[in-house]
Formats: sequence, structure tokens, C-alpha cells
Amino acid sequence: MRMEQLYSLIGADMKAVDAVIRQRLHSEVALVCQVAEYIVQSGGKRLRPALVLLSAGALGYRGRHHHELAAVIEFIHTATLLHDDVVDGSDLRRGRETANALFGNSASVLVGDFLYSRAFQMMVVVDDMRIMQVLSDATNVIAEGEVLQLMNCHDAGIDEQGYLQVIRYKTAKLFEAAAQLGAIIGGGDAAVEKAMAIYGLHLGTAFQLIDDVLDYSGSEVETGKHLGDDLAEGKPTLPLIFVLRNGNPEQAACVRRAIENGGRNDFPLVLAAIRASGALQYAKQKAKAEAELAAAALDVLPASQYKDSLLELCLFAVARNH
Repeated sequence: MRMEQLYSLIGADMKAVDAVIRQRLHSEVALVCQVAEYIVQSGGKRLRPALVLLSAGALGYRGRHHHELAAVIEFIHTATLLHDDVVDGSDLRRGRETANALFGNSASVLVGDFLYSRAFQMMVVVDDMRIMQVLSDATNVIAEGEVLQLMNCHDAGIDEQGYLQVIRYKTAKLFEAAAQLGAIIGGGDAAVEKAMAIYGLHLGTAFQLIDDVLDYSGSEVETGKHLGDDLAEGKPTLPLIFVLRNGNPEQAACVRRAIENGGRNDFPLVLAAIRASGALQYAKQKAKAEAELAAAALDVLPASQYKDSLLELCLFAVARNH
């Protein structure tokens, strides 16, 4: 299933969000415009903004604030990408040079800061304290997730729970906030708001689990990044943790060495250990279980095309190859 099919219901809304993004990217400082435009227009699934639109639509919202909030979510996400690529030393994202490779680390960090601050300016326009609380809390948790991941790099002692904490903070939290915002502006009660937050949390977790699988099984053309990037950075993701726990002593020793030392020298051996141990199948099953929890949370919603699309996103998160 292609993203175009998933987004057919919200096509006009997505165009409106793109218009808000272009308008809000404007700055009198030319380099800000140049870097921000490059990263925002460099592709991407726009999955998080879509969650705002679909969640709001599922609750019957017909105003215009969802366009502004969807753009806010995209700006926060884009800011995290700019900062991530600097921290990770990445030079490829979505098949293109990263902004830090093209414009330098300093410009990327500072434009990321601009996008964060612009996002908060846009929140004020909506004038809803609950929305500001959700977004400010989410932004803070995401920053904590970034620091947790940094602390965990090159640590082969991280267990599955420690890994899940990082991705729930770093990745799933913005999915959670996006779905929750739709419930808030759609007028959902506390139970609906909580259910949509749970949906977003589990969907985002499934999405990141598959990202970590694709780092060892995807195509560089399809994923738009170098395979083995996580290993090169010494990140102990779930496929590696599984081998450490379930592989034979030789496989576990190979993975431990690769995590602790980083780099790509051991990538072929690590890849062989991951495939032989069943680590990818295990991670995919975990992603499927998370997607099923996300889908179950949608039971609070009435039947609608919007709900159907939210359910389809659960399937897409697990089945995708990019």
C-alpha cells in the first residue's frame, strides 16, 4: 500500500498543511529559509501531520486549526531530524544529502532551533492551554529520549526495556501527541483523548521497530539511508539485543564487539548473526503486536472512513519497506 492511497481521504487537508508550512517557514534570514526549505521539502511520509488530520476527522472536526497543528507537528519532527543528523554524523537521509552535510553542523543546529521556536509561536495562535501542554510535554520528552539514546550508544548491556524506553520517548511520543491533538480539537472526552494517545504511542513504537529492522534488511534505494548506520553509531537496537540474548556465543561476541566499537567493519558478520538467529522475525513480531495494540485503542471511535484510514496506518507501519 502506498502513502498516496492512505492519504486520499485527506488530500486537500495535506495540501493546506503544506501551504501553512511554506508560509510559516518564512524568515528575513536567508540561510534559515534555505536550510528549512531543503529539509522540509526533501520528501518524507508526513505521517505525523496526517495523524492530526485523521484523528480530528474521525471525531467530526471541521475547523481549520488542525492544519496549523499538523504543521507544528511537522516542524517539531523536522527540528529533531536536523539535530539527529548532526549528533549521528549522518550524511544521507531520504536518498539525499543531509542538511548538515550540505550546509554544515552549525547551520543545521541553529535552524533546528528556529523550527522549534516557530512551532511554539504557532501553538499560541490556536490559543488552547491543553494543546500547549501536550506539545510542550512531548517536546521535552523527545529531548530526554535523544539524551537517553546518546547515553546508550556503545553500551552492549542495554536490555529490551531500555531500548523500548528510548524509542517511546524519542519517536513514539510525537506520534502520541499528534493523535492526541486530533482528539482534543475534535472535542473528544478524556477517555477518547487517552485512547488516541495510546493509539499514537503504539503506532509510533511499531513504526520505529520496523525502521530498526530495515536498517539490516532494507534496500538503500528504498530506505534512503545507508544500511548499517545504527551499527556504525554503536546503537543497540532490538535485532542486536536479540542476538546478544539468544545467539550462540560466537554470534553474541561479534555483536557485542560491534556495538562497543562502532563502525562498519563487522557489519557482514553481524548481519549474518542477525539473520541466523531469527532476530528480524522477532522484531517484526514485536512491531505487529504494537500495531495490534494501536488498532485496539481505536475501538472508542465511531465507524468512519477516517477510522478506517487510522487502522490502515497500523498495517502500513508493519508491512512497509521504506
